[in-house]
Amino acid sequence: MSDDFFHVTVMQQAAIDALRPVPGGVYADATLGGGGHVRELLAQSAPDGRVIAMDQDERAIANAGRWLGAARDRVTIVRGNFRDLARHLDELGVPQVDGLVCDLGVSSPQLDEEDRGFTYRADAPLDMRMDQSQRRTAAEIVRDAPIAELTRIIREYGEERWAARIAAFIVSERTRAAIESTGRLVEVIKAAIPAAARRDGPHPAKRTFQALRIAVNDELGALGALLGDLPSVLVPGGRAAFITFHSLEDRLVKQAFLRAAKDCVCPPGLPQCVCGHRATLRVVTRKPILPPQDEVDANPRARSAKLRVVERL
Repeated sequence: MSDDFFHVTVMQQAAIDALRPVPGGVYADATLGGGGHVRELLAQSAPDGRVIAMDQDERAIANAGRWLGAARDRVTIVRGNFRDLARHLDELGVPQVDGLVCDLGVSSPQLDEEDRGFTYRADAPLDMRMDQSQRRTAAEIVRDAPIAELTRIIREYGEERWAARIAAFIVSERTRAAIESTGRLVEVIKAAIPAAARRDGPHPAKRTFQALRIAVNDELGALGALLGDLPSVLVPGGRAAFITFHSLEDRLVKQAFLRAAKDCVCPPGLPQCVCGHRATLRVVTRKPILPPQDEVDANPRARSAKLRVVERL
């Protein structure tokens, strides 16, 4: 495993500019990663702004010590899942922040380090854990999940049309020998998808690998928890910027923002409001902000990124 943790931050300037950092402000980065957003927050909130950064990957946290330098007194780093951001802020005596950035998805080092098992382009242990201290791996799901559960995971989280067929092939093959490597899983997926369907489009294993990664790390559950806490962790006028990389994340963020921006969420047709819901957020970006073409050219992983921003009422 390399000691380097190099990650090109996607939409760094756009996300931080949307938060409008000011000197003396307190900000949170729910996904530290390579630290690009943290560095920009520190720069724009200088000389006395504070940043609280979270990550569940111990390598990202260890790497931060290499670049923090003189700004380390203005940064508090917490190892944990962003679903618990509200609790961690409260424990630090900072129940609310002036701005929050959340860059979802997998960082470049996680994809590029073959031993992490995120990529289908190299043979490695079937792991996919963002937090290496957690127990369940992708190999365990592939080994133990019933065919109905495998089908659901691959269909819902990967939006894979061949989900049932892939799940059936996995269950059949695992009775012969354990599927414990990314290379072996790719072979099974390729065998399951008809040749004609493999001629065009993305790598045939892309959607299944995405699905397993989401399931292993409960990514959508964690995102839902963070979105639910937004009104309580932002000060009035504070903003949150979310960068998503696939439709499941973007849909969840969009729907949460719209729901929190409504005064009533009763089912249509009721003669009067009975929910008592009141808007807590204002949607700043009616349509998502997309990365400029020059950024996509320089960093192809930015091509699917979407930025959405809300403000606390």
